[in-house]
Amino acid sequence: MSFKTHRRVLVPLAAAGIIGLALTGCTGDVAAGDKENTDCSDYEAYGTFDDSPEVNIAGTIQDVEADRLIESWKDFQTCTGIEIKYQGSKEFEAQIAVLAEAGNAPDIGIVPQPGLLARLAEGGWLKPAPEAVEANTDEFWGEDWKQYGTYDGTFYSAPLMASVKGYVWYSPTEFEEKGYEVPTTIDELMTLSEEIAADGDHKPWCAGLGSGDATGWPGTDWIEDFVLRQAGPEVYDQWVTHEIPFNDPQIVEAFDAAGEILKSADMVNGGLGDVSSVISTEFGDAGLPILDGTCSLHHQASFYEGFWPEGTEVAPDGDIYAFLMPSVEAGGETAVTGGGEFPVAFTEGEEIDAVRAYLSSDTWANNRVKLGGVISANKGLDPENASSDVLKDSIEILQGEDTVFRFDGSDLMPAAVGADSFFKGIVAWISGDDTQKTVDAIESSWPKS
Repeated sequence: MSFKTHRRVLVPLAAAGIIGLALTGCTGDVAAGDKENTDCSDYEAYGTFDDSPEVNIAGTIQDVEADRLIESWKDFQTCTGIEIKYQGSKEFEAQIAVLAEAGNAPDIGIVPQPGLLARLAEGGWLKPAPEAVEANTDEFWGEDWKQYGTYDGTFYSAPLMASVKGYVWYSPTEFEEKGYEVPTTIDELMTLSEEIAADGDHKPWCAGLGSGDATGWPGTDWIEDFVLRQAGPEVYDQWVTHEIPFNDPQIVEAFDAAGEILKSADMVNGGLGDVSSVISTEFGDAGLPILDGTCSLHHQASFYEGFWPEGTEVAPDGDIYAFLMPSVEAGGETAVTGGGEFPVAFTEGEEIDAVRAYLSSDTWANNRVKLGGVISANKGLDPENASSDVLKDSIEILQGEDTVFRFDGSDLMPAAVGADSFFKGIVAWISGDDTQKTVDAIESSWPKS
C-alpha cells in the first residue's frame, strides 16, 4: 500500500560529485510467459516488438507492493515482447532529480507527489505524455486527477494508484451494543464524540503523530480534511498554492475544529495516555486500542487496513470498519483528500510509450487491483476486484460523479512547508502552542520566491 512514509523530505544534494549516483534497492522482473497460452486480446493495441526492447522503471514501491507491481505487467510483457525491469528504492525521491540532471534517470520513474513531478518538469527532464496516455486519462480519470500530472500547460503523466484519506475507523460491535450511529455531518461526529466521552469508561479518540523524521504528518491530514469540508475546494486550492496565506482565518477555523478533538483531554488519547502521548505514539499503532475497547474512533487513510493485526476482520459486521469523515451538511457533496503516484518518462521510444499507455489503461488498473492491497481512481476499474470492503468503498468514492477529490495538501506545498514546518507546527500545536501562533509560524516559513 502507498502510505505517508512515501512523503519524506526531498534531501538537497550538491551537484558536484554525484554523477556516479545510482538508485539502490530491490530490483525485480518477471520473465515473460508462454504467448501461445496467454490471452493477448487486451494487449493487441500496444503492438509487438520482435527485438525484445528493455524498459527500465524505478520508484519508491518496494517489498510485497513491488512484487505485485511486477506481476501486473507479466502478460503485457508476454504479448508485446517488451522486457520491463523495475527497481524500488527508498532513496528514489531524494536522488531522482540528481540522476536526471546527470543523464542517469530510468526510462520511467513513478513519482508519488505532484510537487516532485513539477520539479522534474521544471528542470526540463520529462517527456510529455503520448496521445494514447492522454486519451486514457480523459476517458478513465477525472479532471482533478489530470491536473496533478500537468505542469505549466503540458501533460506529463496519467495517475497510477490512489489512496483515500479521512476515514474514521471504529468497532461495528461497539456501535451496535451501545446504539451509536455512524454520523452524517461533522456536527454529528462531534456529538458522537461527546456522547462517548460522557459515558466515562474510555476516551472517544486515539491518535498518534509519530513517524520518525516525519513526525506530525497525521495531524496535517486532519487539517486538510477540515479545510476541504468546511471552507470548500476553492479555498483548499488557494491555500496549497499560497493564493491565500497559511494563517488565513479559514485555515485557523480548520485548526480549531481539529483541536476540539486532538487538543482536548476529554477526547484523546484513549488507551495510550494524555494529550501529549499523541505526539509520541507511532501512527501505525495509534488505532489499535479500538480492539481493546479503550478508544472508539481513529482517523486514518484507507491504507490503515493493513495495520490491523493478522486475524482482524475488517468488514461492516466485523471487528473493525471505517466511515468517511462526513461533510458539514448531511447529503452534501463527498469531498475527499488522498494520494497517488505518477509514472513520468525521462526518455522516448515506442516501447516506452507502449508501457506508459498500458499503465494508464483500465486493463492495468484491474490487473493490479485484483492482486490485492491497493486501489486506483481509474473509472474503468471494477470495484468488485478490490481485496476488501474498505478498498471497494474507496474505489466507489473515487469513481463517484459528485466526489470532489483533492490531493494531499502538504504534498502540494513547497517542501520547506509541506514536509517541514507544517509537520513541526502540528507537533508544537499539540504541545501547547495556540492556533494563531502555529499558523503564523508556518506562514513565515513559506518560500519567498
